[in-house]
Amino acid sequence: MADTAVETEWRSCGTRRRSARTVRVAASVTIVAATVLAVLLVPPLVQLDQQAVDLAAKLQPPSWAHPFGTDDVGRDLLLRCVHGLRVSLLVGVTAALTATVIGTAVGATAGALGGWADRGIMRLIDTFSSVPHLLLGIFVVAMFRPGVWPVVVSVGLTHWLSTARIVRAEVLSLRSRPYIDAALSGGASRLRIAVRHLLPAVLPQAALAAVLMVPHAMWHESALSFLGLGLPSHLASLGNLIQNARGSLLAGQWWPTLFPGLFLIVPTLAVAGLAGAWRERINPRRRSELML
Repeated sequence: MADTAVETEWRSCGTRRRSARTVRVAASVTIVAATVLAVLLVPPLVQLDQQAVDLAAKLQPPSWAHPFGTDDVGRDLLLRCVHGLRVSLLVGVTAALTATVIGTAVGATAGALGGWADRGIMRLIDTFSSVPHLLLGIFVVAMFRPGVWPVVVSVGLTHWLSTARIVRAEVLSLRSRPYIDAALSGGASRLRIAVRHLLPAVLPQAALAAVLMVPHAMWHESALSFLGLGLPSHLASLGNLIQNARGSLLAGQWWPTLFPGLFLIVPTLAVAGLAGAWRERINPRRRSELML
């Protein structure tokens, strides 16, 4: 009887965990879908330069006419946030893809070659990892004028390390599989094995790393823009909106800072939630634990 009660309670806990996971995934999908629709539809319909400066309406609190209030020159803050989210998301996705390509290439090379090449590449990765990402990113963007591509290069050069480690570990695991030994015995070259067997097998892990990197890249871009080293001030990125609202926050106007911050936090948490569900799905051990 006691064993039956424990088993029933265990199954009940598993059901509750699966229900909570389903709710989180549904909420994440809804937020991501709404974000994609907003950044695709709103900017083409309402261009940012069509919002006339109205100093008489500056820093108005949220109302029916302006749900998020207005900024320091009277422009609608909701439209500014949507435009800022579009810019930050485009920069984040481009930077994440750049970092993923670099990390996948480096990690696959280290794992496939092994030996001294693997050791040398890993020491290089450890050297880069010892430097804080933000500090290295500031060093990179400081060499260029503020713009989109310096930020993309900065994030790409500072965020490929984790992807390289993941891909290398996966390649090392695959190299011990019997079919790899059979391919080597059959006379296949290392390049052919890497292209035909190793690279396709690590693509799901690399794609997951890219999705997980998008929120991090958006935060990195916002931090650089907030410091005045990222995107030009005339671009309505979320970091620039928060940076421009510092004076308003000190004066007691909270909405110019709150809403751009929410536009940065909520979508990035939703993307991270979807990536977590994806990771559980492609990880057989984790998936079996959730099914208990």
